Amino acid sequence: MIQAPEPAPREAASHRHAAGGQPLSDAHVEVAVSHLTMLAEPTRLRLLWALRDGELGVTALAQAAHCTPTTASQHLSKLRLSGLVDQRAEGRARLYRLRGEHLRRLLDEVVGHAEHALEGIPHHPAVRG
Repeated sequence: MIQAPEPAPREAASHRHAAGGQPLSDAHVEVAVSHLTMLAEPTRLRLLWALRDGELGVTALAQAAHCTPTTASQHLSKLRLSGLVDQRAEGRARLYRLRGEHLRRLLDEVVGHAEHALEGIPHHPAVRG
């Protein structure tokens, strides 16, 4: 499992994505594939989906993912190590949250894409710009 290095803080205005049409670096591909691999597991996808609206503890996440708290904790550990979720302590409880808006948008897009496929809704045309 590859964890993305912690980036140095930057000004929001200087934040850029890989330029469209340009080849991706090996590092970009490696980290992106690692993150997509984390999402390509049903329990982890359910855990991440449950975290879209904010912090939750292991018990609530286990219920949302239809698994035991032990199983949820194991998956959350992998998600934390991969850099997709953050954890903080509140007393004896551990609360988890998504790490960044990119992941929230990715979840919305992938589930929206699945919804279109399942319900026969035409996909949105690609926007170039």
